[in-house]
Amino acid sequence: MIVPLVSWPIVTLSVILMFISVLITATVLLHKSRGGGMSDLFGGGMSTSMGGASTAERRLDRITIVLGIVWALTVVGLLVLYRIGV
Repeated sequence: MIVPLVSWPIVTLSVILMFISVLITATVLLHKSRGGGMSDLFGGGMSTSMGGASTAERRLDRITIVLGIVWALTVVGLLVLYRIGV
């Protein structure tokens, strides 16, 4: 009997990992930068520096942190699945 190398939990977590990786890349590129960057393309360069971070910037920070945590948990989940050989 030949056991398949990849099972459905591994495939599911791999797809989730790829999707979250794209989302993290997008959120990091949308952050306000000190120099010209991707955030300037969407009006990030027009904001003033008075008053600290805007509400949108804080929300983007939180989204990026949550996505990073979910990404790390997905990687750990994949490591566990590969280790136990599901």
